[in-house]
Amino acid sequence: MTAVQSRPAAAPARQPDPAPPRRRWRWRLPFSPWHLVLIPLTFLLLVPLLWMLVTSLETEGEANRFPPVLVPERPRFENYAEAWSAAPFGHFFANSVMVTAVVLVSNLVVCSLAGYAFARIRFLGRGALFVTLMATLMVPFQVTMIPVFLIVKWFGDNVWAGLGIDHIGALMLPNLATAFGIFFLRQFFQTVPVELEEAARVDGTSRLGVLFKIVLPLSLPALSTLAALTVLTSWNDFLWPLIVITSQDQMTIPLGLSYFQGAHRVKWPLLMAANVMSLLPMLLVFVGAQRYFVQSVASTGLKG
Repeated sequence: MTAVQSRPAAAPARQPDPAPPRRRWRWRLPFSPWHLVLIPLTFLLLVPLLWMLVTSLETEGEANRFPPVLVPERPRFENYAEAWSAAPFGHFFANSVMVTAVVLVSNLVVCSLAGYAFARIRFLGRGALFVTLMATLMVPFQVTMIPVFLIVKWFGDNVWAGLGIDHIGALMLPNLATAFGIFFLRQFFQTVPVELEEAARVDGTSRLGVLFKIVLPLSLPALSTLAALTVLTSWNDFLWPLIVITSQDQMTIPLGLSYFQGAHRVKWPLLMAANVMSLLPMLLVFVGAQRYFVQSVASTGLKG
């Protein structure tokens, strides 16, 4: 029997090397594409502020000229001194500071107590009372201003004359606490771990002690945000002071700005200079509280 000689198997054909992948060149922006939209929008928002600043440095002739003067020939910084002395601007400023300070402290204290009660304490009718409180946010001020006016007038006539009509106290009384402040702090207090409060209660700390020693120190971003919003709202309030204040010595800055507007003539450079001076404290408040806005929103968003 003849031995069958085995033939070696043929080597597999060598596959060609795959072609290297093409590198896709992308043109990458050094910033987010959203900036292409946000930068023009920011410029549009800054135009009124820049226009106000330019007008505050012009003469009356330049402010009333058409086409408008974009760059004054000689900036008149004297407009600020004239605006300060043309009306009792210092007195208006002091009134605004007093009203804002009282409203700020009262809102932080009262809204903290009420917000903590709604967030942690169980009592009869808590849900219904909270819903009623939230419903007041949907009622515009134009609907409630007459009832509030009558309540403030009655309070000044029968309880305390210092908080009646045509007195600076009338600007404080309706704003000592707000439904928004209670709602805002209540939502933030619910994000604080309840285990920390329970541990303090086991150690014998009272409810108020838990609030002031544990909850409020952990809620500084929310308190700072509420403080900034309260200051901005109280400082710029115009409609309510216009209703209840008639005496010059009780006016705040928004009402005092009307001194630069006559029946037939408006001193635009002085009016804009006064507006710039009234705006500077609010810019400082906004810049100082800007990071707390982000922290507050981020912390509240962690819940749930």
